[in-house]
This record gives sequence, C-alpha cells and structure tokens, in this order.
Amino acid sequence: MQSIIRQAPLESDTHHHAHDFHQIVITLCGSAEFEIEGLGGHVNAFSGCIVPANHEHYYSGNGYNRQLILDLPADAPALTGEHRELVALFDAPRFFALDTSLRHYLAFIESELALGSAVPSGQQERIAATLLGALKARLGSTPGGAPGRLDLDQLNRYILRHLAEELRVADLARVACLSEAHFSERFRAQTGLSPWQYVKRQRLSAARQLIATSRLPLTDIALQTGFANQSALSHAFRRSFGISPRSLRQAERQHDPILAASNKLN
Repeated sequence: MQSIIRQAPLESDTHHHAHDFHQIVITLCGSAEFEIEGLGGHVNAFSGCIVPANHEHYYSGNGYNRQLILDLPADAPALTGEHRELVALFDAPRFFALDTSLRHYLAFIESELALGSAVPSGQQERIAATLLGALKARLGSTPGGAPGRLDLDQLNRYILRHLAEELRVADLARVACLSEAHFSERFRAQTGLSPWQYVKRQRLSAARQLIATSRLPLTDIALQTGFANQSALSHAFRRSFGISPRSLRQAERQHDPILAASNKLN
C-alpha cells in the first residue's frame, strides 16, 4: 500500500479512533489537542505527534487550524526496503517540535501538495521517507532503547528566555523533540533532577543574581523570575540558600562574609 500525505483541519469536537496504519500529524497553523493511549499533548504550529498503528487516540482542533497528515501503512515503500529502519519511529507515541531545517522542508512539502494530482505516488513516498528519516535522527532512541543525551545548553537558553512565564514540562519536551514521559525520564537520568526541580533552580539562580547586582524591588524580581509574588520567592530562596533575599542584598552591600555559606543550592 502507498503512503498518503494530505492537509486537513481538525474539528473542535473531540473524536477518537484507532487505525491499522501509522500516522504523523503536524500542525501547520492554529493548534490541536491529542491524547494517544493516555499520552496527551497540546500541538501548536510547527509541532506534531506520532501515532503508531492500532493506538486509540483522541483529538480535536482549536479554532481555525490546518494539519499535515501522513498515513503510513506498515508495508508502504517509505517504511520498507532500504527504509525499513524508519519503522522504529513508531515504537511508541511521541510529541515533537520542528527545528528550522524541518520547517523549511515542511514548506517544500506544502508546495508539492499544491500541485495536487500532479504529484506522483513515488514522489510522495520519497517525501515521506525523507521526513521520517529526519525525525528519527532528531528524536534519537525510542523510550525502550538506550537514551541519548539532552542538549542542556539549548534547554537552558529556552528556560532563560521564558523565565517569567509559566514553564511546563510539555514546553521543554517540545524543545527536545520528545514526549513528556520520555523527556522527563531522560532528563532525570542525565541531571538527577526532575524538570520542575531544574527550572526552579534556574529561577532561584537568576533571582539571586538580580538581588545581588540590581536595585530592582524584590516584587519585580519575583515576577521576572517566574515566582507568583515576593512571598513565594522569599520562601523558596530561604529554603535553598539559607538566607532571605533581603538579607542577601544587605550583605552584598556590606561585603559581609555571610555570603560564603550560601554559594550553593541545597
């Protein structure tokens, strides 16, 4: 059987089904919600999900949306022959985000689809195989395999850019092109911390820097580093550093040696 590449919107009503072919759904514009065998995710533009064959999934679109959908039978040329290793991509459901290179390739796919029936089936198979190969290279091993290393520098840059916002595990997982469950497992294995603990540490580190080097009110620092208010910042700060934000600021101004004891997080 042949692969099918198509574009379609998703209705706002929630639907669910399972099918005997693999599927990749990528949001072109708008957003959608998916839950695949209990693994849920919010899919914005330039992100998507992998739906293995015979996995029941729930889905709905949010307002105006458009999806690129790849239907991939197990015996499709894009998953057999020289491409047979690509079927490993469907060992488990996953969510992912497209990097810049894949966004350019997505634009190419859209231009090819605009030709309509002029696109031969063999070309669709080549397009599908190229996309699958690129995704497999970026997603790395499946959850059951040996985990690769996460790019912590990339994650740190994302966290710092969005420090004042609500940061969810799903956001970080999309940066790493992994499902939430897979990302959390690999993150803890690599850092010894949960993603939530790591983000909190980054928030506190940024707050400590601002407290020591700026004249910003503590309320402003709390909001800029993602704490609900000054009280929440003070409580977390004292627990981690053993000193209150106000005392730290006073000690910095007086060059008090008390700071030597608070250089590390608990």
